[in-house]
Amino acid sequence: MTPTDDLFADEVPEHGPWDHLAIALDVDDVVVALRLATELQPWFRVAKVGLELFSSAGPEVIGSLHDLGYDVFCDLKLHDIPTTVGKAARVIGSLGASYLTVHTAGGVDMVRAGNEGLLEGAANAGLTAPSLLGVTVLTSDPDASQLRPRLDVALEAGCEGVVCAATDLAEVLEVGPELVTVVPGIRPEGTSTDDQARVATPRAAIEAGADLLVIGRVVTAADDPAAAAAAIVESLS
Repeated sequence: MTPTDDLFADEVPEHGPWDHLAIALDVDDVVVALRLATELQPWFRVAKVGLELFSSAGPEVIGSLHDLGYDVFCDLKLHDIPTTVGKAARVIGSLGASYLTVHTAGGVDMVRAGNEGLLEGAANAGLTAPSLLGVTVLTSDPDASQLRPRLDVALEAGCEGVVCAATDLAEVLEVGPELVTVVPGIRPEGTSTDDQARVATPRAAIEAGADLLVIGRVVTAADDPAAAAAAIVESLS
C-alpha cells in the first residue's frame, strides 16, 4: 500500500517512516473506523483490527480496510485449544489479513495449529501467505519474566514474528534475529501512558530494532488525528 492521493504526493515519500507504522483502529463503530482509516492513510501502511472493532463490525471490516489499500493486522490474540485456534486462524487467513496474533502462553501445539490454519486459509483462497505473530508479554504487564519461554514457543511453533514491548527488543533480537518485531505501547514524549506499563517513543522503538509500531490513542483520540500522525512520521524522518 502506498499513498496515491495527489494531495499528499509531495508530503509522503513512496517509502519512508510510514512503512513502520500501524494505526490501531480500537473503536466500536465501523463508520468511525473507516473514516479514521481514510483520513490517516497517508501516514500508515497497516491498519490494526482488534477485538473491539472485530466484535462490532465483523470479519467484513478486513476486506473494507484492504480495499482502502492497507495491510490488515488482525489482532485477535487467539488462545484456545489447538483445534479451535487452527480453525479460527484458517478463516482469518481466507479473508486476506496480512497478520494475525495468537497468545504464546497457549503453548507450542496451539500456536503451531494457528500458524498452519492461517497459511492454509490463505492458500485455499489464493492469497499471499500472511504472518502469524506470537504475543509474548503484554505492554500493560510490568512483569516480563515470561518473555524468554514465550519466545521459545513462538520460534518452535514457526511464528514469523512476535508482539513485544520496546524494552524487550534486545532479548527478542538476540534469541530470534529473524523474527518480525511488532511493538505496541508507543507514546511520543509528553503524552499520557494510559494503561501501558512499558512504553517507548517512536524513535526509541525503531532504534531498538522494531519493525512495526502499533499506534492508537495518541493519534485516534487526538483533536487533530492527521496532525498527530504527521508529527510522529516527522519524528522518525
